[in-house]
Amino acid sequence: MSLFANRIYSKTITSLPTLILFLVVILGLNINIIYKNYDFIVNFSYIIVFFWSLKKPEHLGYGLIFFAGIINDVIQGLPIGISSLEFLLLSVVGAFVRNRTIIFNLIYDCISFLIGILIVGSINYIILVTIFKIPIVYESLILGLFVTFLIYPIFYKIFVWIDNLVLVAENDKKNR
Repeated sequence: MSLFANRIYSKTITSLPTLILFLVVILGLNINIIYKNYDFIVNFSYIIVFFWSLKKPEHLGYGLIFFAGIINDVIQGLPIGISSLEFLLLSVVGAFVRNRTIIFNLIYDCISFLIGILIVGSINYIILVTIFKIPIVYESLILGLFVTFLIYPIFYKIFVWIDNLVLVAENDKKNR
């Protein structure tokens, strides 16, 4: 490959977490599932924000997370700032777990992700119902958070693979 192509490849790989987050937010890539009169949403943005703020916070800064939340609010039709608050709270939980954890493994990450999305879901419910008077079925919210929690290990493995790609690209850049 030429030097220009190597630089483009390296920049693309190192900014892959940001590209994935904005792709999911702009395209609204959440799965809506209707099961026994419950309409719930599997939120991929939560998984992306939590994983990258836990593992590699330098790839996904707080400003980008906030901006992605604003875009998500516009796309989803929510009051401006709700998703930004949710994403920032998840990243704060991820940063807290990162600073307090000595050994990283999937089980600890899943438990902290469950705690994080339960906090975010509770605050989401309180703000939308009490302040904005938006009717939300609590069972649908909990079911969506639970299914999001269940698919976290799958995306954990995918993101670890992407992180390995980023490490290889960064090492290639340093070796030049």
